[in-house]
Amino acid sequence: MNRQTNHSESCRCGCQDEPSRRSFLKSALMTGLGISSGVPAVAGSLQGDAKHLKSIQKSQAIRKQKAHQITLLYTADIHSQLLTHDEFFIENNKIVYKKRGGFAVLKTMLQTLKSENPENTLVIDAGDCFQGGGVASLSKGASIVPLINNIGYDLVLPGNWEVAYGKEMMWKDLGAYHAQKICANMYHDTTDELKGELIFQPYWTKIIGGIKIGFIGYNDPLTPKRQSPAYSVGIRFAKPEANVAKYIRILKDYEKCQMVFLVTHMGLTQQVDLGNQSYVDGVDFILGADTHERIRKPIQAKYAKVVEPGSFGSFVGRLDFVIEKGVVKDYNYELLDVAPEKYKPNKEMEMLVDAAYEPFKAELGKVIGYSKTPLLRYYVLETPIDNLITDAIMEKFKPDIALSNGFRFCPPLVPDTKTGLATLTNDFLWSMFPVDSEAKQAQITGKQLWNWLEKELNNVFAKNPAQRFGGWLVRFQGMKINFTAGNEMGQRLNWVRVGDSPIDLAKTYTVVACEREGDPDNVICRIEGVSNPKKLGGYLHDAIRDYLGRHSPISPMLEGRASATDLPNTLLSQLEGYDYQFM
Repeated sequence: MNRQTNHSESCRCGCQDEPSRRSFLKSALMTGLGISSGVPAVAGSLQGDAKHLKSIQKSQAIRKQKAHQITLLYTADIHSQLLTHDEFFIENNKIVYKKRGGFAVLKTMLQTLKSENPENTLVIDAGDCFQGGGVASLSKGASIVPLINNIGYDLVLPGNWEVAYGKEMMWKDLGAYHAQKICANMYHDTTDELKGELIFQPYWTKIIGGIKIGFIGYNDPLTPKRQSPAYSVGIRFAKPEANVAKYIRILKDYEKCQMVFLVTHMGLTQQVDLGNQSYVDGVDFILGADTHERIRKPIQAKYAKVVEPGSFGSFVGRLDFVIEKGVVKDYNYELLDVAPEKYKPNKEMEMLVDAAYEPFKAELGKVIGYSKTPLLRYYVLETPIDNLITDAIMEKFKPDIALSNGFRFCPPLVPDTKTGLATLTNDFLWSMFPVDSEAKQAQITGKQLWNWLEKELNNVFAKNPAQRFGGWLVRFQGMKINFTAGNEMGQRLNWVRVGDSPIDLAKTYTVVACEREGDPDNVICRIEGVSNPKKLGGYLHDAIRDYLGRHSPISPMLEGRASATDLPNTLLSQLEGYDYQFM
């Protein structure tokens, strides 16, 4: 079998303006589900199903070795969820919880799937792996590296949260991976000889199944704004349009790749928008990540298909291609559950996970409270987990308004059927809040609050997808808001109430949120120009523990703190209505 080739180069290039979301929506709605221009036309299923995959595997061309099957197995946003956990599903319009994930189950599943096509299978991860859980946070990601190496990934991309421990630790953790690393838009921003060079190689090629395929990697260019700015010190991010056309040309014209994939950690809306831009012509699939979306059939953009494989190690995306005489004849895509009832946990991985936990086991295993209701964080507007967090901040520090950034971290935690209670541990607290930040207080006017809320709404619902931050609204206690998501920027808010009264634009309000390391002193939770800022000395983990100690068992639920005239309070994705539903 032909061996892989590796290539790396650096470049500097400017950025272009993003096209409007209107053109994106028009393209997405009119294109339909077919093969992108970069792939020869194929017959067969346009959405994944097990029956079609079996027909591929049993085809006479493959059995007689006149054709080859290529398999890509793909994960993303594992966020260091090492153990099997509760997972959230929508089935027949009802919420259902199942046990999913866990590194030991994932290892068995990937081994089993790879054994079906061992010579022509690649295993890929699209980022946010060594941050998000207790073991990862307390070891700065280092304890996760042996587990990833044991799984046997071929290719990995750094995600936006890989910077959480700073550039040097990110570089060391990723450097210790046995897998190939790619990212074409993260540059050294230093004063030494590395300045301007790419931190990782931009692309990777592999000869497999009789053809040469190439992968180009992109992390979210908005990472320094979405995360605490200190995390990204020493790193410069560029937008994909700065160099993606160049690398596609290199892979197509010089490397002679028959297929090209983008591996991206940018969020679903940005990735679909990217697939509609002419500068990605020649790309076959965008293997996306970041917003934890569960794509069950590829989203067809104008120039490429887009997929995303869920999160927390609960799912594996599987792509199979039939290659005959160097031409793609057929393909199949499925999103598969990492199901412990189907895949027995791998014993070796169980031992490695136990070893990773051992130094932190006593601390992480401590019980800190109980809940009568499921704790989850999948909704876009408001979540029970963030209501718990902001309730704790409000009670501890007594501001007018308590704020929590909008994340989709943390798998659900569901009450036990026997006791009726879900048990919260320090480990679960680290999954809810992977950075134990100090509380910061400041004063803002009602006008500042109103303008900031308009900006945050635009971060979620901007008509230009490139302006979106992650995909979830900021969370809060002490106020309620109503808005219309479909309105123009600056015109979405309908009303705001602080406490029991309508907002007074001239009044001064006290807010408390987590300190974002590296922010200017007069910035809190992206609110600029605040007055009398000060750190309060208390940390948010302690505030949550104290709250649970006083109020367990708790029962956080959706309360309508944020409501929209044109969206349900249980909205699960920004792309609802565009031939995709989060299920």
